[in-house]
Amino acid sequence: MLESIARSLSDDVWVVAPTLEQSGAGQSLTIHHPLRPIKIGEKRYSVTGTPTDTVMVALHHLMKDTPPDLILSGVNHGSNLGEDVHYSGTVAGALEGVLLGVRSIALSQVFVDRADISWAAAEWFAPDLIAKICRAACPKDVLVNVNFPARRPEDVFGVKVTAQGKNKVGDNLILREDPRGRPYLWIGARLEAESFADDSDFKAVDDGFISVTPLNVDLTDRSAMDILRKVL
Repeated sequence: MLESIARSLSDDVWVVAPTLEQSGAGQSLTIHHPLRPIKIGEKRYSVTGTPTDTVMVALHHLMKDTPPDLILSGVNHGSNLGEDVHYSGTVAGALEGVLLGVRSIALSQVFVDRADISWAAAEWFAPDLIAKICRAACPKDVLVNVNFPARRPEDVFGVKVTAQGKNKVGDNLILREDPRGRPYLWIGARLEAESFADDSDFKAVDDGFISVTPLNVDLTDRSAMDILRKVL
């Protein structure tokens, strides 16, 4: 779907994607195994690695002579809101693009039922939204994280520029036994807060808006620097 969205904006589109599912990969690199770019078609490749690996292979190998103007990562099968941006392979792909000097946008489609996800909102709104974001003079160290609500296009109320929300209050670790009676843990659904800040990405998608959140690659907390200077 993202390839179709990109082709509505440009006739020069490259597809370079991880070979396998990479949910939860975050900003991880593959450094103990080789990476293998596999040609699927004209300007279409899969890479045996993480989203970060994929962007690096695309920019430094496959497209080194024709660098892109824009990197689109996604559309993810599910939301990337709040603290999820730290774990997200989709956001990580966009983050790596920004670190390497390319404007990058992460896109995710929120769903209610995993077995019956609708991509209609992303398909309908993404082309115009991407074009508008590209016209914005955002700083070079900022990626844009977009989440489409789980609604039909006609039921989406519009776009809200939001802050990264806070929702995670814990993790649900499920203890089970394998067929040989040995215990193991499975990370289940996270434990979530019951309310969201009014300007948050969570609140926007819950209210039926497309959430657009600018994320800075600089994680420095300036106020904490002052606190630490006083004691150090």
